[in-house]
Amino acid sequence: MKNLVPYSVYLPVEYYDKIKELAKERKASSTVRDAICMILDGDDKFQAGYNKAIKDAIKEIDAIKEIEHIAIRGKYLNDLLATQLKQLGA
Repeated sequence: MKNLVPYSVYLPVEYYDKIKELAKERKASSTVRDAICMILDGDDKFQAGYNKAIKDAIKEIDAIKEIEHIAIRGKYLNDLLATQLKQLGA
C-alpha cells in the first residue's frame, strides 16, 4: 500500500485503550487498516484474509529494492510478480 491517506474514527474507550497499547509497539495503524480493509473486501472471512495475504505478499515484493533492477522481456520482475498475485485475488 503505497498511497495511504489519513482518516479519523471515533472508538469506544475500551477499544481506544487497546489501540493505544498497540501504538506503543508501532502496530496500531496497520491493525486498524487491516481490519477495515478485510471488512470492506467482503463478509467472507476466509476470502478477506486471503486477499489480505495477497496484498501482504505484494508489499513484501515491493520492499525488495534489488528486484526492481531485474527485467524479463522488458518488464520488471516486481511488476510481473505483483500482477500474477493480483490475479489470484477476488
